[in-house]
Amino acid sequence: MNGHFAIAIDGPSGAGKSSLARRCAEAFGFVYVDTGAIYRTVGLAALRRGVDRRDEEAVKSILPELAIEMRYNDAGEQRMYLNGEDVSAEIRLPEVSLCASDVSALPAVRAFLLEMQRKMAREHDVIMDGRDIGTVVLPDAELKIYLTASAEARAERRLKELVNKGVETSFEEVLRDIRYRDEQDSGRAAAPLKAADDAVTVDTTEIDFEASFRVFCAVIREHLGLLPREERA
Repeated sequence: MNGHFAIAIDGPSGAGKSSLARRCAEAFGFVYVDTGAIYRTVGLAALRRGVDRRDEEAVKSILPELAIEMRYNDAGEQRMYLNGEDVSAEIRLPEVSLCASDVSALPAVRAFLLEMQRKMAREHDVIMDGRDIGTVVLPDAELKIYLTASAEARAERRLKELVNKGVETSFEEVLRDIRYRDEQDSGRAAAPLKAADDAVTVDTTEIDFEASFRVFCAVIREHLGLLPREERA
């Protein structure tokens, strides 16, 4: 034990990991670490440079040139910086999502980013979400949660997010991207997406965000003995 709590949340693309992790971090006073945003930043760098994102040697060659920073603004929101540029909005574009899924399958990329993620957990109480947090990045996390939902439910939620951000796309396109990422994430050789043996599985297909948040709070209370800040005496 390093004196800090670590909650690892894994699950497929669009399951709501980031939204729930962010809400729980606020409620319990933890630092939220969106690891997907880190891989999206590498994906964006590969896309901008015209690098074949499935070619490990090609992607590996640009890694030394990348200064990736995770900062938090006054509202506690995580912002991603690539060589000093705030790319937090650009990394959410659909084409970057596909790049992120491809580069995240490369062992060289995962090794490059591993220490950055572990350092956050050593220094803070963290809620960290991704694809292999409980299995690879933080195998000793005090609590591991595997969050899932049907592909159709995830596509509907992601479509709403994109539309709200002004991104023009269709349900069919988003569903296709979701299924592609599921196949890539689960089938890759390096740290494939799967639930840790000791993870608590939460399926949100049939429940909304508020109900999902209540389930998370109950799981955290049961396993860590912690209460949301507003409920503490």
